[in-house]
Amino acid sequence: MAKIKIEKDLLERAKKYAETAGYSSVEEFITHIVEKELAAIEAGGDSEEEVKKRLQGLGYIS
Repeated sequence: MAKIKIEKDLLERAKKYAETAGYSSVEEFITHIVEKELAAIEAGGDSEEEVKKRLQGLGYIS
């Protein structure tokens, strides 16, 4: 399993929502969110620029 860095406040927010939504861990929640976003991108046939904007909006890239 690879590790990623994430801003502390974003992690705290993710922990809160993971618990509220009934995920077993914040890792499971984040994995689900990333998989869902990637599926939407792949299904939509978005351009590379649109993908970059989306990932920036989610805070995954700067």
